[in-house]
Amino acid sequence: MAKKETAEKTVRVRLVKGLRGVQSRHRLSVKALGLGKLNDVRELKDSPQVRGLINTVYYLVRVEE
Repeated sequence: MAKKETAEKTVRVRLVKGLRGVQSRHRLSVKALGLGKLNDVRELKDSPQVRGLINTVYYLVRVEE
């Protein structure tokens, strides 16, 4: 039988815009992604939940796959 790959896909997310003047709900989404300061980078598991958060704050983050 073939082996299943254990390597999960990941996505690198970078905060490229400040949070000043942003809706509070969007601030919470950025915090949920694990980003705090400008130019913070996190490597997250590529899942529908993470993609949804990224789509919510698309104008604040850059995705580096």
